[in-house]
Amino acid sequence: MTRAKSPRVRFAPSPSGYLHIGGARTALFNWLWAKKTGGTFILRVEDTDEERSSLDSVRAILDAMKWLGLDWQEGPEVEGPHSPYFQSERKDRYRAAVEAMISAGKAYRCYCTKEELDAQREALKAENPKAQFVYPGTCRDRTDQPDLPHVVRFKSPKEGATVFNDLVFGTISTPNFQQQDFVIVRPNGLPLYNLAAVVDDHEMQITLVARGRDHLGNTPQQVLLYEAMGWETPQFAHLPMMLSPQGEKLSKRHAAVSVSEYRDKGYTPDAVINYLVRFGWSSGDQEIFSRAQLIELFNWDHLGKSDGKFDAAKFSDVAFEHLKSPELTSDDAYVELLLPRLAAQGLTPDEAKLRQALPLIRERARDLNDAVHHLDFYFRPLPVFDAKAQEKFLVPDVRQHLLHIKDAFAALPSWDAASLELAFNEYGSTRDIKLKVYAQAVRVALTGRTASPGLFDVLVVLGRQLSLTRLSHAAQLCAGA
Repeated sequence: MTRAKSPRVRFAPSPSGYLHIGGARTALFNWLWAKKTGGTFILRVEDTDEERSSLDSVRAILDAMKWLGLDWQEGPEVEGPHSPYFQSERKDRYRAAVEAMISAGKAYRCYCTKEELDAQREALKAENPKAQFVYPGTCRDRTDQPDLPHVVRFKSPKEGATVFNDLVFGTISTPNFQQQDFVIVRPNGLPLYNLAAVVDDHEMQITLVARGRDHLGNTPQQVLLYEAMGWETPQFAHLPMMLSPQGEKLSKRHAAVSVSEYRDKGYTPDAVINYLVRFGWSSGDQEIFSRAQLIELFNWDHLGKSDGKFDAAKFSDVAFEHLKSPELTSDDAYVELLLPRLAAQGLTPDEAKLRQALPLIRERARDLNDAVHHLDFYFRPLPVFDAKAQEKFLVPDVRQHLLHIKDAFAALPSWDAASLELAFNEYGSTRDIKLKVYAQAVRVALTGRTASPGLFDVLVVLGRQLSLTRLSHAAQLCAGA
């Protein structure tokens, strides 16, 4: 098979749960390279582990990929020239490859039982507790084929070395005497990862295998399989790991690790992508990137070897930077992201009013959930009052102030911030009343809370009728206080 000329990369998750952010980072680097080079990004589902794989997990992974905007040109739902893209539907390919290796003397059936191997392992441990058990090749030269349970092992060479060049770690050489005859087919006939990945990557013409550094130990075995089959070996790039703050493998006990959890937290897809890309890759001192910038700047030369530690506070800061910048999150994008979240709160916002309010919250809202909180009071007939704010500020003494200010506002020919501010200040100055006597009461009357954007900006967004209605309602509350 002739290798494709343009880059072909893949992401091959195992559908045993959600899409882990570490896996999303791997998908992202492959996707960026495909976009950068005009190549093809392939999604392949490695579901040969029947006990752990599920259709619900497949759907969760596909949904997370779509939410991140990591579109694939071949794979589930779009198909392509190398389908099927589920390993569970490719068993005939693996069987054919295995039979070809057995016929060529490159692999063999091993009938050693688990009990026999365990006994050998225990005997070695008793003799030398530090020794590493290596399969002794018991069945390596058997010629009979009894009808007994068996695995299939690859016949590893005993001399020389297996060498490959990694785009991150450079040339890696493994002496072949360190390799054992590794299993490529389980007793149930299903392939192990190394065999299935090699067959699929070959048939799908993958030119670069980019994956986590934790797969580095698999690569010499895969190179041996490529060489045994006479297939061209792709390039490799092993990515530094995403670790916990304590330097351990990142898991749920350290932080949220599912992509969907960050969606639920109110982070934008571009913010998640921005944070993930900085695990291992850099471009000078720049920290915040648009998606277009990442596609333009990404390359393998700036990928480091050092693992990175997850930092939830920095992740939150990156999410905030994306939301508050109109260049990174346009008004159109912001509105599109907010509408379903506002609807989930039972709110049906007027889109024009929502766009009008956006500049008032950009410097405040750290994520989309926070934005919904800051926007909530604009889209209700009456605000939801903070109990402490109501008790402290909507008291009988301010009732007349609220009614007089309402009348002053109602008389204005123009409903704009400058006119509202002038009327508001004139009310106090002509009566020699300090602002602190009524200002916070007006804010609570309009918003239900003590902290909000500028009072006159809020009035403009609420509009004349809704503002006057709220002032009247608050005055009634003061009478009953």
